[in-house]
Amino acid sequence: MVRDNAAPDPSTHDRYRAVTRTNIDRCSQWQRLDPELREAVMTVSAVLPFRTNAYVMDELIDWDRVPDDPMFRLTFPMAAMLEEHDYQRVRDLIRAGAEKGEIESAANTIRAKLNPHPAGQMSHNVPHVDGEPIPGMQHKYRETVLFFPSHGQTCHAYCTFCFRWAQFIGDDDLKFANKEAGQLRRYLEQHPEVTDVLFTGGDPMIMKAKVFETYIDEVLRVESVRTVRIGTKSVAYWPQRFVTDADARDMLRIFERVTESGKHLALMGHYNHAVELSTEISREAVRRIRATGANIRMQSPLIRHINDSADAWADLWVTGTQLGCVPYYMFVERDTGAKSYFELPLAECWEIFQAAYQRLPGTARTVRGPSMSCFPGKCHVLGVSEVAGEKAFVLEFLQARDPSLVRRPFFAKFDPTASWYDELEPLSASDEPFFIRPEVPTTPLTVRDGHDLVAN
Repeated sequence: MVRDNAAPDPSTHDRYRAVTRTNIDRCSQWQRLDPELREAVMTVSAVLPFRTNAYVMDELIDWDRVPDDPMFRLTFPMAAMLEEHDYQRVRDLIRAGAEKGEIESAANTIRAKLNPHPAGQMSHNVPHVDGEPIPGMQHKYRETVLFFPSHGQTCHAYCTFCFRWAQFIGDDDLKFANKEAGQLRRYLEQHPEVTDVLFTGGDPMIMKAKVFETYIDEVLRVESVRTVRIGTKSVAYWPQRFVTDADARDMLRIFERVTESGKHLALMGHYNHAVELSTEISREAVRRIRATGANIRMQSPLIRHINDSADAWADLWVTGTQLGCVPYYMFVERDTGAKSYFELPLAECWEIFQAAYQRLPGTARTVRGPSMSCFPGKCHVLGVSEVAGEKAFVLEFLQARDPSLVRRPFFAKFDPTASWYDELEPLSASDEPFFIRPEVPTTPLTVRDGHDLVAN
C-alpha cells in the first residue's frame, strides 16, 4: 500500500497532533484533494464534528485511494452525509463569508433533524440518587451502568458514523458528562444488581492516567461490581496511548490494579477495519494491554462505504483473533446523524454477517450480529426465514430493558428496505409484545422487586 510519506517511522508520532477544520490546510495531504472535496469537508464539518490526527493521516489512510479509501471516509466528512438542500445552505453561507453565528444557526437547525440522542438516552436511561437525576450516567440494562467522565468527552479522532456525534458539537444541552466519581460509587452501592460499569464518552482513554485513576478508585471500592469496561477507539486511532505517551506505563499499571483486584477488565475496542491493526505500534499496544490481564473485545457497526463486505469483516475478525482480541459485536448503524449515508438494509447486513461468519475459525466465532441497539434493547437479527408461508425476519433480544424478553425468538414481516427496528412490523399478534416503542417516562428508572429495570 502506498501512502503519503510511505512507511513512516512510528517514532515520528510520539507526540499527539490533532487535525481539525481549523488546521487541516497545514497538512501536506490536504493539497492532494481536489477543490470540490476540500469544500465538502469544510462545509459538512461546520455541521458534524470533524477531528483526526497525524497518525491516522500518515499511517492509516491510503491517499492514492482517496476518496474511496475506507479510513478516509471513516474520519473525513463527505457532502452526501447531509441532505442536498442542507448541504447547499451551509456551503452557500460559507462561500458568502457569512458571520459565524449565522452559519452555526443553520447548522443547529440541521442537527436538530438528525436525532442527536437515539434510543431514549436523554429520557429513559437516566438514573437517580436521592431523587435527583445523575448527569453523565445511563442505566438502561439491569446489570450495566454507563458512565461518561467529564474529562473523557472527546476522542483522538472522530468517526464520521459516530452515534455520539452530539457530544462533540459544543452544545452543553446535548452532552453527557459527570466529574463526580463519588456520585458513581454511591449509586453503585445503592444498586448491587449492577455488576458491570462501562466508562464511555467520547473516549475515556483521552484522560491522563491520574485523572482516570480517581474514577477507578471509587469503582474498586464497590464489591458488587465484577467487570469494568472501557469503551475506546484509542487502540486503533492513537495506540501510542499505551506505548509511548508520557503516562502510558501509569495507565497500564491502573489496568493491572483492576485485574489484580479480582475484577474483570475489558477494553471495548472500536475497530472498524483491519487496517487499524496493520501497524506495528497498534499491535504493540494490544500486546501491552493484554499483558496487564485485561482483554480487548472488538466491536463495530456495519458501515456502507467503509466495511460493507464479508471480506472486510472476516479479515478484521481473523486478524484480531490472531492478536488475542475477542470478536464481540457487529452492530447495525444507528438511527442518528448521517445514517442515510452509512446505513444498509437489515437483510443485507445479515447476508454480510453470515458470509463472513462462514469463513471464521471457531476461536473467532464469539462474535454476534447484526445487532441493533434500539430502544428496548439489543435486537439481534438471527436471519430470514419462511414462517407459516410468509417471509419473515427472525429476531431476538440479546439484552433488554425487560430481561424476560432476552433470547426469546420473535418474528417481523420481511421488508427488503428496512434498516432499523422501528421500521419493522410484527409478523403476528404473538410478536407484538416485542415491538416496544418509547413513551415519555413519568418517574425515574428504578429497580422493582430486585429484578426488572423499568420506567414506572
